Amino acid sequence: MRQTTMANAATIERKWYVVDAAGQTLGRLASEVATVLRGKNKPTYTPHVDTGDYVIIINADKVVMTGKKLENTKYYRHSGWLGGLKVKTAKQFLEQNPTGFVEAAVKGMLPHNTLGRKQGMKLFVYAGDKHPHAAQNPVEMKVKG
Repeated sequence: MRQTTMANAATIERKWYVVDAAGQTLGRLASEVATVLRGKNKPTYTPHVDTGDYVIIINADKVVMTGKKLENTKYYRHSGWLGGLKVKTAKQFLEQNPTGFVEAAVKGMLPHNTLGRKQGMKLFVYAGDKHPHAAQNPVEMKVKG
């Protein structure tokens, strides 16, 4: 009789991946990265344990959106005060804060709970093509699409 193995903090092996976002479609990039952050690409995936790997995204300022989504997609924030609604288009968000733009897309695809926040902390986004994580020997990850 076989037993199902459950991953725990002591048995997890984490890798580092680097993804070049230049010319990549935002949604496709975000879904692939979210899968790696959650660990769903591993045979040891366990839903209640953070089994994911670290991901570094470079060239976040060169990510693209298809169609007219840059002009039509709106991002909303509210301060909690009366009249405190702030609205930005995707184009404004990308120009003002390209790292936050990509980070918001990826973190939106993670679970919205404590485990998802823990998984989101393994994401590092940089606007240029340089990153300070060379010591971790990241492996280049190809994104389909």
